[in-house]
Amino acid sequence: MKPQIVTFLIKCPDQKGIVSKLTHFFYQEGFNLVSAQQYANSIDDMFFMRLRIASDHSVVISRDQLEERFVRLAAAYDIVWKVDYGVSKQSVAIMVSHTTHNLYDLLQRNKEQKLNCNVKMVVSNHTKLKSIADMFDVPFYHLPVTKETKKQQEQQLIDLFDGQGIDLIVMARYMQILSNDFINHYPNKIINIHHSFLPAFQGANPYNRAYERGVKLIGATAHYATEDLDEGPIIEQDVERVTHESTPKTLKDIGADIETMVLARAVKCHLNNQIIVDNNKAIVFPETGE
Repeated sequence: MKPQIVTFLIKCPDQKGIVSKLTHFFYQEGFNLVSAQQYANSIDDMFFMRLRIASDHSVVISRDQLEERFVRLAAAYDIVWKVDYGVSKQSVAIMVSHTTHNLYDLLQRNKEQKLNCNVKMVVSNHTKLKSIADMFDVPFYHLPVTKETKKQQEQQLIDLFDGQGIDLIVMARYMQILSNDFINHYPNKIINIHHSFLPAFQGANPYNRAYERGVKLIGATAHYATEDLDEGPIIEQDVERVTHESTPKTLKDIGADIETMVLARAVKCHLNNQIIVDNNKAIVFPETGE
């Protein structure tokens, strides 16, 4: 039987000997160190660490005991921490409106088991993309919304997500602005994707206006949703060079391709516990072969 992998995400003020203290703690508790990734921000004087440890049958400590003992260490060094025991896959809800590319890509990756999750549902304010969810045998929920029914519709979403135990919400081009109450109900659990022109070319037809300006770079940004619209902690970005020969259509096609890659990478990083959020910045540790 493969040993269970436990992941700790840690942030605290940077201080002498913190790495030794952390690794020695898990050694004393009988765990093997699988990987240790760390980052010290000298500007903010903060320390971040992603520790993956392995337990085997010789380790008899319970989760409660482990966390109770770690709490004492955390208090001594002002550590903010999160732990994942790797026992169950996270449950994901995908929210969409009209655009297909991100939805297709995520569902295909999920079908091929390239994402460490269970996509429990697709939710939309329209019925246009129901056939795609049906194609992948994923339940589809149609929850229409208007300006007058926004509060009630968001309560329906909360009831649905909480009732189904959703761990992560992916806005795969869900073209509605979520309320602060909704966003704050799921802190750092909503990932959004958009083109990287912002704050330029806001609103409809951004690629038409990008063409008119003769842009030379286009790209995409995936970030956590916060109260500040499209300004949450950035998880992943990418760009591609274009030329004066690009048309609005080719710009849009290239942008869609970049979006699918960026969103998939961001979702994968979240599911693999590679992210520590610090204020409005996401510290994203690279993959270690998991």
